[in-house]
Amino acid sequence: MSAKKSEQKPKRRKVTFSLRSPDVKEVILMGDFNQWNPKVHPMKKNKNGVWEKTTMLFPGTYEYRFMVDGQWKNDPDNNQTRVNRFGTKNNVIVVPST
Repeated sequence: MSAKKSEQKPKRRKVTFSLRSPDVKEVILMGDFNQWNPKVHPMKKNKNGVWEKTTMLFPGTYEYRFMVDGQWKNDPDNNQTRVNRFGTKNNVIVVPST
């Protein structure tokens, strides 16, 4: 019998996105991890006025932004950005494999 090495697939990691914006009505998390779809990751506001959304992402590099009451907004707590095809900037997050 030969021992076959099993390939391990990378495991998804829990990532929590947050935005302090107590006076807005709606915040949606959009990025390349959800094909920029506004219906996939609506965020919920906690009692402190912080909007949060936890997602499970595979290791890798992702671009994202928030849609706040119909207007794009970058993550003020993340200074990692990349210019997008529209000439504005997206935030960048790296999800580690370990």
